[in-house]
Amino acid sequence: MSGFFGVASQNDCVMDLFFGVDYHSHLGTRRGGMAVYGKNSFNRSIHNIENSPFRTKFEKDIDEFEGNIGIGCISDSEAQPLLVNSHLGSFAITTVGRVNNLDELKNNCFEHGTSHFLEMSGGVINPTELVAALINQKDSIVEGIRYVQDIVKGSMSILIMTGEGIYCARDKYGRTPVIIGEKEGAHCVTFESSAFLNLGYHHVKDLGPGEIIFMTAENLKQEQKPFEKMKICSFLWVYYGYPTSTYEGVNVEAMRYRCGDMLANRDDVAPDSVAGVPDSGIAHAVGYANRSGYPFARPFIKYTPTWPRSFMPQSQGQRNLIAKMKLIPVQELIKDKSLLLIDDSIVRGTQLRETTEFLYQSGAKEVHVRPACPPLLYGCKYLNFSRSNSEMDLITRRVIRDLEGTEDISDEVLQDYANPDHPKYQQMLDEICKRLKFTSLRYHRLDDMIESIGINPCHLCTYCWNGKE
Repeated sequence: MSGFFGVASQNDCVMDLFFGVDYHSHLGTRRGGMAVYGKNSFNRSIHNIENSPFRTKFEKDIDEFEGNIGIGCISDSEAQPLLVNSHLGSFAITTVGRVNNLDELKNNCFEHGTSHFLEMSGGVINPTELVAALINQKDSIVEGIRYVQDIVKGSMSILIMTGEGIYCARDKYGRTPVIIGEKEGAHCVTFESSAFLNLGYHHVKDLGPGEIIFMTAENLKQEQKPFEKMKICSFLWVYYGYPTSTYEGVNVEAMRYRCGDMLANRDDVAPDSVAGVPDSGIAHAVGYANRSGYPFARPFIKYTPTWPRSFMPQSQGQRNLIAKMKLIPVQELIKDKSLLLIDDSIVRGTQLRETTEFLYQSGAKEVHVRPACPPLLYGCKYLNFSRSNSEMDLITRRVIRDLEGTEDISDEVLQDYANPDHPKYQQMLDEICKRLKFTSLRYHRLDDMIESIGINPCHLCTYCWNGKE
């Protein structure tokens, strides 16, 4: 996943940019970058942040940066922002999204005169470089952005910084947020609305799907009106959005309280305490505890001094080890207790199984698990927050394969497993519960989850739960 932040100010923007980008650190763990425009030129720095926080790597850079316009990003993959010199002039570009037809678009660029792309590790090309090449096929930046929105399969939100201002473009279906903030003498653009709160900005607007704005310190000029169809990712609220952020008028933390409340309202188990898997499961657990009357507790604590960020390294083996090492049990709150545990989701099941095992090893009598979203049946094809290489990485799909005796499962059959009122759904849950050694398992229902978000259901993407685009 990635997140970006941009500033256009009448004064020097470097500190606002530095802190605004840093507030996106939960969205990525591999690369961080900032670019500023000042004294008629661009200055840029990109660092590897796999082993140290964004702040630490960029503290020296900010002493050398100066400028009134800047953009930056945190990324889980490619280096950004990129500096580009083309027939459209010089600009810096950063993106958030996913390109599913990258090879097709690469060939398109070759056919239109692009001679080469720089390769990243593994032989792949930087999607942001590809987007820049596509934009440069057109006669203006706005026309180029529109072209990208039309031709990219997946999603693509874009910030392009010139010497005059920043072009801010939300992906065609609004799958990820692009939010504008304002304070005296400055505007900012951000993925996370919480990134500008301590910098003195107030919310101006959420860009609509496909909307393009040209942002300067003084003005916001609409270059393209929003499209009507929106499919914003529901997982923003359930999992990877920051608790203090608000998207489409709905705060993440408040949504998670409602989510836990609705989970409790349908439950009949009587635990000694309710706990959330840090960090994203905690608010769901608070909502559950408030509704049920069972006390909220923290039977394990996340070790934040060395693992403060929520996302994990690329290697599955490393992720499994870190997931185990960063949660430290509090035996006095576990021994001989019946615990109800809420996590944001179950993907592969590996980490939650290990968490359950160490709770039993610490003396837990029962471990009841309540994921804060429905069973994940489809791998996301619109955003890069999931690292699954195959849908068989999902524990649901492995269980369904074993129950059906084949990996070739029709969508009609998958819909039966997605339906909480169908016998196949309960059969799947029983098998997952047995494999992961839970005392009981009950997922959040999709209709309840949608209600807990509280916006028009037609505006939400729920593909990973029900396969509906």
